[in-house]
Amino acid sequence: MKILLYLIPGLFLVILIIIGWAYLFLSPSNERDWRTEHRVLPSVIFEDSLVHIRNVRDFRYPPDGDPLPGYYDATYDLGKIESVWFVLSPFLAEWRGPAHSFLSFGFADSQYVSISVETRRVTGSDYSFVKGALNQFELMYVVGDERDLIGLRVVTWNDPVHLYPMRATPDQVRELFVTMLTRAQHLEQHPEFYNTITNNCTTNIVDAVNHIATERIPYSLGIFLPGYSDNLAHRLGLINSDLPIVAAREQYRVDEEIAADLDAPDFSFRIRNQSAVTP
Repeated sequence: MKILLYLIPGLFLVILIIIGWAYLFLSPSNERDWRTEHRVLPSVIFEDSLVHIRNVRDFRYPPDGDPLPGYYDATYDLGKIESVWFVLSPFLAEWRGPAHSFLSFGFADSQYVSISVETRRVTGSDYSFVKGALNQFELMYVVGDERDLIGLRVVTWNDPVHLYPMRATPDQVRELFVTMLTRAQHLEQHPEFYNTITNNCTTNIVDAVNHIATERIPYSLGIFLPGYSDNLAHRLGLINSDLPIVAAREQYRVDEEIAADLDAPDFSFRIRNQSAVTP
């Protein structure tokens, strides 16, 4: 016991030194040997009411084999944006805490596009909660096709996916879309480190929503444990449903039939119709 009492302060000091080194001597960069799916950043150009995006990610994930890279360029008319959807994918069946969240935007001309805030990792590096707190990953905004960002979680990782319609006016949706794309545009020239607690997928969504909201979303356990962020959004009236949260999670779960529809041209419509999701 006495030995432990002597060791604990030393271990604590070592941890402080590692954290201090990570924050004082490391600098974020866009020039590294990135993993295939993190190699290309989106490029965003605003032109009046149009947004031109190069490198919308559109990978495919065969059940057996490596990811098949794909990108396309697209133009989105801000005058036609009409809906936003909160996508939540918990990692563990036994505990909802760890999860990934992102937003999808719908347009009147049948376009859908997702914006996902993720760790940008180098070749051979896997995600780690601890590494994410020690400046070991850059932050990236993935602008991608729903078949990519949702399909990856269903086909490759076999994770559940919930697709929640959010309560927002077209003007609010438009401002949220522009806010997130402006941040993505900034990261092209000014890289940042991802941080497990302070600069992650959910905190970036909250910051974007708070940028346009009249009533700010408070920081709480539902943000630091993203798997419970749908409960927070439900309590704040942000999810466009009167169902209790447990029933809403079941109603808006879309992963069970996704694999069969992944290559369908109307994939985004199918996953919404299957769960009777209405904006």
